[in-house]
Formats: sequence, C-alpha cells, structure tokens
Amino acid sequence: MKQWILAASLCSSMAFADVAVIVHPSNGDALDKDSISRLFLNKMKAFPNGTKAVPLALAEGQAATDEFNGKVLNKSASQLTAFWSKLVFTGKGQPPKALGSDAEVVSAVASNPGAIGYVDAGSVDGSVRVVATF
Repeated sequence: MKQWILAASLCSSMAFADVAVIVHPSNGDALDKDSISRLFLNKMKAFPNGTKAVPLALAEGQAATDEFNGKVLNKSASQLTAFWSKLVFTGKGQPPKALGSDAEVVSAVASNPGAIGYVDAGSVDGSVRVVATF
C-alpha cells in the first residue's frame, strides 16, 4: 500500500509541472497574476510600459495550457471556449494565437518585444525573460 501511494504521488507531481510566463528580454515590466490574466483575457491590451501586448498561448490539450488556464485564468477549457466565443461573436476580441509547442512559443516571444506567452518551466532558455511561475 505504501509503495502504491508513493508511486501515485510521484506520478501526480510529474503531471503538474510549473508553468513559466515569459516575455521578451527587453520588457522590464513586473507583472502579477492579475495583470497576466487581464492580458490573456483581452481586458488589458498593453504592458505597463505602454508596449502593445501580443499574448501567445499553447494549443489546447497540452499540460502547460491546462495548468495556466486553471492557475492563472481560473477557467476550464470549456469556460474559456464560451468566453472567447462571446467576444468573437460580438466583435470585441480574438483569443491569443495558439502555437503547437513550447519551442514555438519561446521562439515567438524571443523575436517580438510585445509578446507574452507561457511554457513548461523546463523549456525556458536565455532568449526570454520569466516574469512569473505558477
């Protein structure tokens, strides 16, 4: 029984890796959870320094996406779909562009001073700056 509990706890900790929110290295703004959420939910369109924000997401079904949506946006996948459907239908916004991998998000953020994205914390390299980890 103890072995089973140990194995289950090891598996569960592996399934929930930290998610790093990343920006271009030239972006020196400090961002809290609320600011990050507002940027990704189209409620805030620019960083505190005035630079237009370009949020980038990972495609649905990725572990980091589920973690980010739950921990930062406080929404499930179905809640986000409903949220974005309403904004798109009323012409008030578009969801963040979804990229297929951590490497694509890191590359896109590294090449755009206005970009903000999230990836598995283990995928971060020196080409981007981490503003928060969840």
